[in-house]
Amino acid sequence: MSTEQIKTNWAQFIPLVTVFFFWGFVAASNDILIPVFKEAFDLSQVESQLVSLAFYIAYTVGSLLYLLISYLTKGDLINRIGYKNSLALGLGISALGTLLFYPAANTGSFPLMLSGLFIVALGFSLQQTVANPLAIALGPITTGSQRLTMAGGINNLGTTIGPLIVSFAIFGSATSGNTEMSIESVKIPYLVLGAAFLLVAILLKFSSLPDKPAAIVESESDTNSARSSALKYPQLVLGMIAIFVYVGVEVSTASNLPAYMEKNLGFLTKDIAPYISLYWASLMIGRWTGAVEAFTDNMSTQKILRFIAPYLAFGVFLLVNAIAKHDLTPFYVYALIILVLIAADIASKGNPARMLLIFSGLGIAALLVGMATDGMVSVYAFTSVGLFCSTLWPCIFTLAVSGLGKHTSQGSSFLIMMIMGGGFVSLLQGYVADIATIQSSYIVGVLCFAYLAFYAWKVSGILKTQGITFDKKVSGGH
Repeated sequence: MSTEQIKTNWAQFIPLVTVFFFWGFVAASNDILIPVFKEAFDLSQVESQLVSLAFYIAYTVGSLLYLLISYLTKGDLINRIGYKNSLALGLGISALGTLLFYPAANTGSFPLMLSGLFIVALGFSLQQTVANPLAIALGPITTGSQRLTMAGGINNLGTTIGPLIVSFAIFGSATSGNTEMSIESVKIPYLVLGAAFLLVAILLKFSSLPDKPAAIVESESDTNSARSSALKYPQLVLGMIAIFVYVGVEVSTASNLPAYMEKNLGFLTKDIAPYISLYWASLMIGRWTGAVEAFTDNMSTQKILRFIAPYLAFGVFLLVNAIAKHDLTPFYVYALIILVLIAADIASKGNPARMLLIFSGLGIAALLVGMATDGMVSVYAFTSVGLFCSTLWPCIFTLAVSGLGKHTSQGSSFLIMMIMGGGFVSLLQGYVADIATIQSSYIVGVLCFAYLAFYAWKVSGILKTQGITFDKKVSGGH
């Protein structure tokens, strides 16, 4: 591939990652909506987690609808209308969802709010199905994982900013002293978001983004697979469960954190946003670290960047919170915790199974520390789960689809379907919190990480029997 071709692909890649930003912005903003809705609608902790359930179950419903439409029309929907048109359609569906926030806010209707979030995520489901393989295909296959890493970093820029903007829309600036919340204040940011969805859909429609990149066409012609279905591969079936519990622990850790900080530590709802922002920024920190290979092939430079990239991402978190006029003093100590991430990254030696095992172990340790301690130590422990979740999506995804050959795209759609774990695991943790305590409910996350550690061990043996080994690091984000 010529230098000019690579430049063209990067020009196409840049507008594509806008949708990754949207996914992160909305997903993290849900963690601010949960405590607001809980108080405004007088909900229990498990009822408040319906926000996560409505949002993440839409990914499964969207995938099933996609498969059903493709079956009924006797042809793949995305292949028929093209990747670019599919992205625009997904953005249009999400924009329709944001419109429901207007009547929902005016009438104070919790079901309408949930319906709006469901439709937004329904559009995201189609976007995810298209954008993840497209990000990999827009350039040389050798740097495909790095492009997905960079897209994940943009996603987490959205997760870092989203909670702050939504919190500002509801409560005003951090220095305003306002503690009153109004459901009606939610509608404006989501209507603006809907307009942004439509604007990007139009821009993508007229962009140079291909309807179907050549790399995807070539992958679909692969006939190396002798099995009749992706579900015949144990690495995929076990990987589907792994995606379910991974997204579950990632989302539930954050979505239950506001209730813990309010009830156990006496925080006001309006003061929680920077800590939610820190949690999602932690994923950005990890993913920026994994993206350094996209910028240079020099090993010495890569080693230097592995220390610079995470602290650069941490600096972005500090900057946006400084702009929001939040007190930064409580967050400086987090710079020491980032060293644990860097050490774990080096210890993994580029093997995705080993990385999954190490980071799952650290996730268990972080949750146990959070459950056993009080005060800010427990908060930092819970937020550090974001650091250890940051590398898990690409590890699981890569291990699960390895060896699938012509069934790779089918396997990918099954994995996207399992994003619903973000809703169900959050609901389960909310239930445990209601019958026990919020702090002890994090045992649910410990069990999720335990399965991920098991999968890391089990899948290594499965892939070895198929003659598949890894000698290069793979990283990215959902």
